[in-house]
Amino acid sequence: MLNAFPADPTGTSSLAGRTWVDLIDPTAAERASFEAAFGLRVPAKDELGEIEATSRLQIDKGALYMTAPLILAAEGEPWIPAPAGFVLSKQVLLTVRSGKSAAFDAVAKECAGEKLEPSGAFVCILEELVDHLADLLEASGRDLDEASHVIFRQDNAKRLSHETAMLRQLMLRTGRTSERMSRIHYTLVCLDRMAKFTVDRARDWLAQDIAARLQSVSSDIASLVQFSEGLVSRVQLLQDAATGIINIDQNDVMKVLTIASVVGIPPVLVVGIYGMNFKNMPELSWTYGYEYGLALVVITALVPLLWFKWKDWI
Repeated sequence: MLNAFPADPTGTSSLAGRTWVDLIDPTAAERASFEAAFGLRVPAKDELGEIEATSRLQIDKGALYMTAPLILAAEGEPWIPAPAGFVLSKQVLLTVRSGKSAAFDAVAKECAGEKLEPSGAFVCILEELVDHLADLLEASGRDLDEASHVIFRQDNAKRLSHETAMLRQLMLRTGRTSERMSRIHYTLVCLDRMAKFTVDRARDWLAQDIAARLQSVSSDIASLVQFSEGLVSRVQLLQDAATGIINIDQNDVMKVLTIASVVGIPPVLVVGIYGMNFKNMPELSWTYGYEYGLALVVITALVPLLWFKWKDWI
């Protein structure tokens, strides 16, 4: 799909006079139409996926070719980065992407009624993308706040099975959050490189106010990168805490089972001895032999318990 801005009220398909051309999964005909109108090549799909810095930032025929993995999914959808390309020249801004994006749509509304310079449209897109990523980081921060509240709560009345299942779900949730933040972090780094690359390589024809806005974008990205690094540290802390709590709870269960098994050994030994019923056992003829046996069972069970209590093991 091809969108050109500012929109032509006459409805013509000509790209003449357009300052921003947005291609979404472009066809061969749409690619050819742009190349014929502006004399600039449209980056191929395999070019958008390159990870080398030299491949992501290039200059060809005076135009800046830049690519970055953008998180285009809306809230509630999987945060899968999709490669996007930017071609910035004095005459036109070309964006190539494979999916819908709220940031691009917001800038498109601004460009629908007014004519923005290509560099101005480029800065607006970067600013919207940074704002969108900031919102995603804030949402991730809220997720970690909720997980932290559950993990470090004071109420420990839940049963171990429920506790372990809940903490396991929290660990999965924080793990997904960590993966999302790593993707956001990488996208921010790529956007920062694009902003600095544009300021450095287009200084001859870039307006001063546009350069200042690009530098402001870089400053915002730097603060978001620091914020994301702090969230990553919190993720590690929460996962370690959840693992530690699960281990402590399981150790408590094992301690109870161990004490119960030790306490049960002496009574079983007493019952086993008096259950043999040999003829020469003097206790068989005692009047209170049964009561004696029960008392001995109770005493042999209490002695280990008192020992554990004295050692402060229970």
